Amino acid sequence: MGTTKEAQYLSAFGKRVAEVRRKKGLTQEQLAEKSGLTPLTIGFIEQGRRWPRIVTIHKIADAMKAPVDELFKGL
Repeated sequence: MGTTKEAQYLSAFGKRVAEVRRKKGLTQEQLAEKSGLTPLTIGFIEQGRRWPRIVTIHKIADAMKAPVDELFKGL
């Protein structure tokens, strides 16, 4: 995976995506559909198992109608 710090950031980012998604009233499946990603990809990101590419971060933020920086708050 890399460093412990990297793993902490990955986990925190995933938790933040899940938090924002829930706040917006979306399921993982709904977010996946709106963003053009698979539910598996959303799940992996939220579980801290996969770093998304920058284009994927933008797709997720756009699908949730949230600014990208909202996904990084508190990291």
